[in-house]
Amino acid sequence: MSSASLDREPSTSGAGDTRTRYRRIVRFAGWNLAVTWFFELLLPRIGLAKIAERTRSKRMLRFAQRFRVLAVDLGGLMIKVGQFLSSRLDVLPPEITKELEGLQDEVPAVPFPEIRTLAEAELGTTLREVFTTLAKTPVAAASLGQAHRAYLGPLAEADTGLGAVVLKVQRPGIDEIIDIDLAALRRVAGWLTHVRLVSDRVDARALVEEFAQTSLDEIDYLKEATNSERFAANFAEDDRVSVPGIVWERTTRRVLTLEDVTAIKITDTKALLEAGIDPKEVAPVFASVMFDQLFTHGFFHADPHPGNIFVTPLPDGESGAPWKLTFIDFGMMGEVPASTRKSLRQLLIATASRDGKALVAGIRDVGVLLPSADTTELERAMVQLFARFGGMGFAELREVDPREFRDFGRQFADVVRALPFQLPENFLLIIRAMSLTSGVCSALDPAFNLWDSVEPYAAQLIKDERGNVVQDVAKQALAAVGLAVRLPKRLDSLITNFDEGTVSVTTPGVERRLSRLEGTARQLLAAILFGVVLIAGAVLYGSAPVLGTALMVGSIVPLAVALFGTRRLP
Repeated sequence: MSSASLDREPSTSGAGDTRTRYRRIVRFAGWNLAVTWFFELLLPRIGLAKIAERTRSKRMLRFAQRFRVLAVDLGGLMIKVGQFLSSRLDVLPPEITKELEGLQDEVPAVPFPEIRTLAEAELGTTLREVFTTLAKTPVAAASLGQAHRAYLGPLAEADTGLGAVVLKVQRPGIDEIIDIDLAALRRVAGWLTHVRLVSDRVDARALVEEFAQTSLDEIDYLKEATNSERFAANFAEDDRVSVPGIVWERTTRRVLTLEDVTAIKITDTKALLEAGIDPKEVAPVFASVMFDQLFTHGFFHADPHPGNIFVTPLPDGESGAPWKLTFIDFGMMGEVPASTRKSLRQLLIATASRDGKALVAGIRDVGVLLPSADTTELERAMVQLFARFGGMGFAELREVDPREFRDFGRQFADVVRALPFQLPENFLLIIRAMSLTSGVCSALDPAFNLWDSVEPYAAQLIKDERGNVVQDVAKQALAAVGLAVRLPKRLDSLITNFDEGTVSVTTPGVERRLSRLEGTARQLLAAILFGVVLIAGAVLYGSAPVLGTALMVGSIVPLAVALFGTRRLP
């Protein structure tokens, strides 16, 4: 697809709703990008960073509330975007994630007559001829489709061995809705390519295209059925995992008929306890199964939210464990190429062993850091991070003084901003899967420590990757001999830097002069802003007295910065 087509507004022939939907999404994104630019980029440049910091929490909450209203009203991919944002506990503030976390349960159902019409058209027969019973009320209503419980007719039951099933049907008109939403997201991605803070770290267009492909895959139920069987084959010998069977004779691109495997929702701790299952025992098993998908099979469930995983109690004596994990909804799946999987394994091993330098090397190998990046300061930050917080679970981290997090965050943020980071395309689904996994485990056990699951898994990976511990020790010994024979690596690196002319020298005197020069530039920018705001207020005063007065009064702020902004500098 050409770059020009990515930003083009969709055709509006025959659909005023199409125009309205597209423009609502684009207008919402444009306004919030403008607000973010003003507070997070402009104000700090003129010495008003404290205003941005003071208002940040309220602005984030207001954004989340407005997006929630937009997503519930529009449905479609906006629900998926909201779900993704709610899972990003690692990079988004709690004001956003908490406000959006319930989006998956808020989608209104499509009236049953519309569902019946679409299903019968796809199956080529009436639903009465296919099912002996069919519930009109959906058991689940998602943003792209909804599911109804049913029971197969006698002949179909005899052929498949299945009786109780779930009929999953697409929302009517979802194809057009997805086209509109993707067109709007592509327009927003085009804007983000002009924001250097974003474009230096991520290819927004590529991420949207990956999201687009994932969304289109989700509305192809034939592909979902194929994914389900592939996932089942990967865990065929694993008693911990089960997958519903597919009724292929009653499955099309828009209709999916599968075994009804409804059991206990994985985060329903009350129901688990009533069934004699300890939620604290479920958490590490779930984490281990997700690690297996990512690091062993390279084919993983990318939407493991609580509604897509059941804990199924087993009859006594059926297997070693009294329960198993049942996965459903294989529309959103991710694949990890062999090269990326190897890099992820190295990251996991480095994390488990608290090796900051190895972790940075793994980050570079996986493609998050550009090859040109000087990682010395990042390695130091990672070493300090592991030394202070390594091994702590979420419960322990809550007890740490918030000021300590803020101090470390300021130091680490400077390092991150100075390095050329980028986000590989295939990381979008990996990040989502790991974020949701962490959230589910914490819901099962508030004191759950991810390190407890990471370390034994990493130990097994070390054995798989290197054969055995003796071989690993031999490699370490060989590396030590190499160091003894050659000059120390750091000296070698220093000489290389001298040769290339890339050695940096800190000169406090020059830095102070640059600081004063930066303060002068801020004063000049503040003075220009004062003039612009004051003139705008004067022009608007005649037609809009309230707004004009507000602008003229507000111009006092940049004026104060222009007059007194650098007096605090040494």
